[in-house]
Amino acid sequence: MKKELLKQIIRDFHVSPLPALKRRTLRVPTTTGKIITLVGVRRSGKTSYLFNLIEDLLKQGVPMDRILYVNFEDERLDLKTEELDLLLQAYQELYPDLHLEGCYFFFDEIQNIDGWDKFVRRLYDKGTKNIYITGSNARFLSSEIATSLRGRTISYEVYPLSFREYLSFKDIVPDVNSSRSIAQINHQLEGYLKHGGFPEVVGYDDALRNRVLQEYFNVMIYRDLLERYEIKNLPALKFFLKRIMASATKQVSVNNIYNELKSSGFKIGKTQLYDNLEACVNIYMAQILKKHTNSLVDRELGEKKIYVIDNGLLNAIDYKFSDDTSKSLEQAVYLELKRREKDICFFKDKSECDFIVKHGSDVTEAIQVTVKLSDEKTRKREIKGLMECCREFGLQEGLIITLDSSEEFELDGIKIRVEPLYRWLLV
Repeated sequence: MKKELLKQIIRDFHVSPLPALKRRTLRVPTTTGKIITLVGVRRSGKTSYLFNLIEDLLKQGVPMDRILYVNFEDERLDLKTEELDLLLQAYQELYPDLHLEGCYFFFDEIQNIDGWDKFVRRLYDKGTKNIYITGSNARFLSSEIATSLRGRTISYEVYPLSFREYLSFKDIVPDVNSSRSIAQINHQLEGYLKHGGFPEVVGYDDALRNRVLQEYFNVMIYRDLLERYEIKNLPALKFFLKRIMASATKQVSVNNIYNELKSSGFKIGKTQLYDNLEACVNIYMAQILKKHTNSLVDRELGEKKIYVIDNGLLNAIDYKFSDDTSKSLEQAVYLELKRREKDICFFKDKSECDFIVKHGSDVTEAIQVTVKLSDEKTRKREIKGLMECCREFGLQEGLIITLDSSEEFELDGIKIRVEPLYRWLLV
């Protein structure tokens, strides 16, 4: 009976049109000979990206019957580990003339099946190199995938929409050389900074958007954190998470949060809070930015700043966030640097620089982020931090990203470029 059901699911996919979806800008190679793994926060668009890849294969002339797509969140699929082979049996019985090594396999949310990794390894070792898998909850961590698939995989992170993708979802083609287009772009940027880039909610009104994003947050708590890490103290966890959210773009102090919990009557160990923070990072709810230092000990144990995966999620949980343009601006720059797969950290000595970009052991860029430079005190502070950073690493140029200003000048032999956020995000 299960095999017949699998045949039906496979055949239904083959005779149904692909959903009409917007394209994402992430580019994944299809000729690596490796298992391609897409990881990231829930609802970031991993399934849609699989359909983008399938569409590309069809355009390249790959017949639909050589493509097998299975969504393991389908409630009809109640498979045990030892029954996964029924999937291949069903596929081969439907198409007996196909050779598996020439087929393409797309397994969506495969972490729902215990022992999935052994099945995928066996399929790969049989000679099938065209395997694409996704997963989103805490049972599908990048570190665990690397261990489970033992050198057979390459992982790609799927983030919520970039600003260029956000405009595409709004059917807007940006022209940074047109004043009319720039006005439209800046209007949309205001919404992007406030509402974030989860694909599902782009067209929603404020009330529905916040309700959906709050549900995302709850699913992360109950399914990703409580389910995997067996956290018993739910009130303390919720307090901790909201404090983490409130600390976005700032240095996070677990010790301070511990003292706040303790003074509020919560009984929880400090070690548990550190474990909670690691769990938040593991499920992509939050990410940590480390301070630049040549000392491994200082880098791991020293000062850290925290960023949340999406501005809209932040706004839905912390209503004060919508009024903090400075935070939303810095969040947007951080997330874009991560999408561009930059190796980043922050610089702090006498002054501070928000981001430095590294290539290997070399620092190649210094980036400061501020809403505006019209206030003289702010201007001096931002330039001072950027200059100190440039001198430290021998950089001839530094960048300041603002909300809407643009200028260029030289100071003590260092070129300072000021660029509006929209242009930096789009060019």
